[in-house]
Amino acid sequence: MTHRTIPPHGFAHSEFEARTARAQSIMRRHRLDALLVTTAFDFRYFSGLDMQFWESPTRPWFLIVPANGKPIAVIPEIGAPEVAERTWIQDIHTWPAPQPMDDGVSLLANVIASLPAKFKRVGMELGREMSLRMPVIDFLALRDRLPGHEFADGAPCIWEIRMVKTEAEIDRIRYICQIASDAYDALPASLSIGMTERDAARTLRVDINRRGADSVTFLPAIAGPGGVPQIICGPSDRALSDGDVLFLDTGSTFDGYFCDFDRNYAVGTISDAAKRAHDAVWRTTEAGIAAAIPGMLCEDLFKIMNAMLVDAGSLGNNIGRLGHGLGKQLTEPPSHRLGDKTVLTPGMVLTIEPGLEYAPGKMIVHEENIVIRDGGAELLTTRAPREMLQIT
Repeated sequence: MTHRTIPPHGFAHSEFEARTARAQSIMRRHRLDALLVTTAFDFRYFSGLDMQFWESPTRPWFLIVPANGKPIAVIPEIGAPEVAERTWIQDIHTWPAPQPMDDGVSLLANVIASLPAKFKRVGMELGREMSLRMPVIDFLALRDRLPGHEFADGAPCIWEIRMVKTEAEIDRIRYICQIASDAYDALPASLSIGMTERDAARTLRVDINRRGADSVTFLPAIAGPGGVPQIICGPSDRALSDGDVLFLDTGSTFDGYFCDFDRNYAVGTISDAAKRAHDAVWRTTEAGIAAAIPGMLCEDLFKIMNAMLVDAGSLGNNIGRLGHGLGKQLTEPPSHRLGDKTVLTPGMVLTIEPGLEYAPGKMIVHEENIVIRDGGAELLTTRAPREMLQIT
């Protein structure tokens, strides 16, 4: 097992101070007096609270990022000791949840009403790739209690804040990428023809956890003759057969940050057509990594990779994009797709993910994780070999 420097779990208070200060600068440009966040990802991003209680939908949790000063927590009483002890948050308001008739809504409204209101606009998780972790009926009640405030779509502001990672965030993503890379490289030695997709996924999951991951929350495993028909479902009890390509894709985490990349394995002897398709996608991935420089538009990165896939005989692209952002969630904005004019900026962590359907129902997909740097992309994963590793 490779020994690597393990980042600590949790961040220094200075990390959250810097995140909040940068967020408040961006909020002013978006004309927001506050951000009100409700999801585990955004709550943890600004507070550092790591808990398993997010799995219970019974109680809502609220965090307010004001235009000035530290974030403010409006939370169920059950969480007050942990927020006070485990985070840098000091301004904590509680209610004895659950109270379905008024589950923190009046308390939250009073806290928001007490804040300075230069723009009278509060940003919330209402838009692109976001959702509210509170009942919609409670959101409507909150809005009714504060008729002088506009509850605006805070998604553009939140994604602008989160898309550029700090070095401490990048350290966590790099570490989990290396853990999963090592497990992928070691996998063929533990598999053999006749084992099932489920066996392959279970073996990889155990090894990733053994090497130090906190969780393996996403792990499709699909095999097919010469390629796979899809990349989102599985594993099944289908046995690995000579001539198959086995595809595995993992979203594993360390300290709240994801890796997201795949590997393809040749089961026995695969066809020459599958080998050529794999090489075409490998070269397209190389081109995507090389083109991912500051100033590049996401849609132009898509065009570069897509042109190579078309030249290789692509039958189409039902995925809709060739990579995406990565961080506290498995997939984040931006998307490498036509129409996404996001400018690549140093500190963005992205996937490069070209896929080629070279024959009906036979697809080869590659994915690597990178961070944008001034001098070009830094590879966070260990680059996949040009020829597939073999399972015998």
